[in-house]
Amino acid sequence: MATPLLPNSRTEPDGSAVIRVLSYNIRSMRDDTAALARVIAACAPDLVLVQEAPRFFRWRKKLARLAAASGQVVLTGGATAAGPAILCSLRATVERTQDVLLPLTPGLHRRGLATAVVRFGGARLGVVSCHLSLQKDERHTQAGLLLDRLAGLGAEHAVAGGDLNERPDGPAFRRLAAALRDCRAAVPWGGEFTSTPADPHQRIDAVFATKGIEVLGCGVPLDQPGVTETDLRAATDHLPVLAALRIPAP
Repeated sequence: MATPLLPNSRTEPDGSAVIRVLSYNIRSMRDDTAALARVIAACAPDLVLVQEAPRFFRWRKKLARLAAASGQVVLTGGATAAGPAILCSLRATVERTQDVLLPLTPGLHRRGLATAVVRFGGARLGVVSCHLSLQKDERHTQAGLLLDRLAGLGAEHAVAGGDLNERPDGPAFRRLAAALRDCRAAVPWGGEFTSTPADPHQRIDAVFATKGIEVLGCGVPLDQPGVTETDLRAATDHLPVLAALRIPAP
């Protein structure tokens, strides 16, 4: 049986907003960028939380090209956040953005956060895209820094998503899930495992939301119109996570 469709984006009569949030590790756009754009566009997201955005030669142009091809605009991030980025649809009204570099551990890759505060109608939302460390202790510390940054955005409602490099039973993942709602665990939808596209066997990518946000469904967008297995395998080395959320009105 095909996976049912998630609700479409809309603004409710009470002022609340239904939005789609996509988290996706795009491996620096080193794979089939046309397939990548098709997957993103087919998911019809309002926000795309990107990991491993291009960081080197002409990285801004590459990210802008992907955004245009997938019906998005670049909100923030990329090399200035050491990889994480945020794309958004024109439905979003941007209040502010900030790229944050996390403390560097000698010998390890520099990590950062792409952050923003946006509005959909009257609903206001903090947003963070992250890519946590490959090293266990640093990863746990970065999870705490992510929570601090999310709280510091000054938005009552917020979402965070990204490549955690860790399964749900790991300490960093559990640290985030203790403070936020793991959207996939709250309302499972679609596929579960995000790595790898050729052999999905582990969930290391996730979308989290603060407690006041209603989760309408979250998972890997399998069997969706416009999303093909061929494109998912060709686009990058992770599968995306798509969540539909209802953000309360002020």
